[in-house]
Amino acid sequence: MNQNNIAHSYSGKIPQAVQPDSALAVFGEDQPLQLDSGVVLSSFQIAYQIYGTLNADKSNAILICHPLTCDQHVANPHPVTGKPGWWSNLVGPGRIVDTERYFVICSNVIGGCLGSTGPAALNPQTGKPYALNFPVITIGDMVRAQAMLVDRLGIDTLFAVIGGSMGGMQVLQWASAFGRRVFSAIILASGARHSAQNIAFDEIGRQAVMADPDWQGGHYIEAGTSPRKGLAVARMTAHITYLSEAALHRKFGRNLQERSEVTFSFDADFQIESYLRHQGMIFVERFDANSYLYLTRAMNYFDLAAEHGGHLSHAFRRAGTRFFIVSFSSDWLFPTRESQVIVHALNVAGASVSFAEVRTDKGHDAFLLDEPVMFSNMNGFLQSAARERGLGM
Repeated sequence: MNQNNIAHSYSGKIPQAVQPDSALAVFGEDQPLQLDSGVVLSSFQIAYQIYGTLNADKSNAILICHPLTCDQHVANPHPVTGKPGWWSNLVGPGRIVDTERYFVICSNVIGGCLGSTGPAALNPQTGKPYALNFPVITIGDMVRAQAMLVDRLGIDTLFAVIGGSMGGMQVLQWASAFGRRVFSAIILASGARHSAQNIAFDEIGRQAVMADPDWQGGHYIEAGTSPRKGLAVARMTAHITYLSEAALHRKFGRNLQERSEVTFSFDADFQIESYLRHQGMIFVERFDANSYLYLTRAMNYFDLAAEHGGHLSHAFRRAGTRFFIVSFSSDWLFPTRESQVIVHALNVAGASVSFAEVRTDKGHDAFLLDEPVMFSNMNGFLQSAARERGLGM
């Protein structure tokens, strides 16, 4: 499709969903992606970033799997917001995931909106955005697409696969489906399935998006609108789950927002109200509403034990992977007991597994923040795995 037709489809500036500031791996009809829904995605693309240099025997590759609302820009400035990469405190030269030592890959998941094929991408059959004509995807679909990218890069075995939250789900899927290709795995603040409470919060977010009149039945790009208010509310709701009550109290309490007394109105009287509104506003500038629906649905559907007859340990019977599981004491989205379920299953499967609970009041988002204990434990695990792998300093 030519540039004029693309621009016309999007009524203006061509978005990152179609032409990202990233490398692209394009797969044609001769390399289809079989989805768990039964649909075949006959042509698709994956947007990705790479950092560092692949060594001669291709043994130093690390795949970073991004969480729900992040993307491939893990360690470089974001092309839309200009902000530093979402895990630049962990990934980069001299960091724990040292890009002077490792070759790091991070791809936008299938269903995303930063260049990998998803609902905001153009459907080659129609020349219009897929919208809700895009098939529903799963964590397994994301991982199979990533495996195709890794193949395209000529890498047989990954030294490590690392991810938190939805990224941690992808790591678990990698270890289950491609265990012999994963030397080590780090799963942070995640679980082997979504709880009923998590599904409930996601449903509130989806309903907020779909209740926005500008959603237009999912075809808002063609209509030249955007369900900004609905997506902002979805983000506000989700953001509360990423924090802890202690963190909210410490940061905001009942402090008023730039005023000495309440206004007796529905303005943002409290700092926490202003903060959430701000989070909602900045989110809609960089994320696609339909992608939010699709990715939350993928998380809801994830249930690794159900894929193996109800026995989570069976998911790892063929894995030769070394595992490190990290939970956070104040995370109520994925509490420590969810990590302990995974650890128990790995022990039953006879896998090599280490576990740490980090004591913090920062909630679920702690895995994205400066947590010295997490950093120290991750560094120790990677150093040990690197020695076993035969990677020199």
